[in-house]
Amino acid sequence: MNHFRLTRRCIGVCLAFATLLASAAGQAADMIPVRVGLANASSDVGFFIADKKGYFKQEGLAVSYINFDSGAKMVAPLGAGQIEVGAGSVSVGLYNAVARGIEIKIVADKGSTPPGYGYQPLLVRKDLIDSGRYKSLKDLKGMKIAGSAPGSGSTSTLNEALKKAGLTSADVERVYLAFPQHVLALQNKAVDAALTTEPSATKAVQSGAAVRIMGDDVIYPNHQLAVVLYSGGFIKNNPDAAKRFMRAYLHAVRDYNDALKDGKLAGPNADEVISILTEYTNVKDPAVYRAISVQGCNPNGTVDAPSLRNDLAFFKGEGLVKGNVAVEQVIDNSFAAAAAKDLGPYKKKK
Repeated sequence: MNHFRLTRRCIGVCLAFATLLASAAGQAADMIPVRVGLANASSDVGFFIADKKGYFKQEGLAVSYINFDSGAKMVAPLGAGQIEVGAGSVSVGLYNAVARGIEIKIVADKGSTPPGYGYQPLLVRKDLIDSGRYKSLKDLKGMKIAGSAPGSGSTSTLNEALKKAGLTSADVERVYLAFPQHVLALQNKAVDAALTTEPSATKAVQSGAAVRIMGDDVIYPNHQLAVVLYSGGFIKNNPDAAKRFMRAYLHAVRDYNDALKDGKLAGPNADEVISILTEYTNVKDPAVYRAISVQGCNPNGTVDAPSLRNDLAFFKGEGLVKGNVAVEQVIDNSFAAAAAKDLGPYKKKK
């Protein structure tokens, strides 16, 4: 009898365990896959926080990440429906795609440069400063300057820097590399200067290869440098998932804002955010993230349309944008607005 009761009890436990496994499998099957393109920058932090803290899972989303050299290279996969979300700088390719009728929308801020938040600074090789070759912005003339991709937001930042010195893009040689490669290029003297996003910028300075000349918040204040992009297919075919994704993302962005103080990761929950960054990126030294100049990111997801219009005018002036397209055709604020309403007013932790 005791043996029978024990066996029955074991069967009951096994059945309960099997039910739990089946339930878990059912839940996993119900999760909606969302593929996100990232540019290997510290401004991807909102996605990392949302993943680590389970915000995406809470919204029923199974998010996976695909790395790109720049936001410009995400446009074609977004247009083809190979990824649902892109995260990078606004590029010529985006406007040209929209002009051809391809549905891609800017839906939220990912990285901007309000005063004190210059996260893509101008770097110049230290030996050029030591030798006197570089003294001021006008000395950029004739230099090889690294950026992320042709027609990307960093080219507009460079244009603003050159304008301050009375120079044009024709006065410099532009070299396009992924941000982590900027560090090696500066160390190997393959380039003279760079507009490099964090944490690569701080790594270049800490290596002794470069000197930070000025932040892009000084070069180009309130520049909408990085954005969140949705593919047209994601918006049309799964608008509910698109809304849930934005809600999870802005939840994480607010956690990120709580970690900020004076342009650094020095706020109340900075240690948590730094821990997440070291887990999700190739930079494993927490001291690097404590040293970097961080990006601004609007806790309500609002993008800075005037700077986007300025960038588009520059791209058109360079003859890079083909066709008639306006910034208003590219922005869709509805997802961020709905998410901000659901989350309520943002109150920064003290």
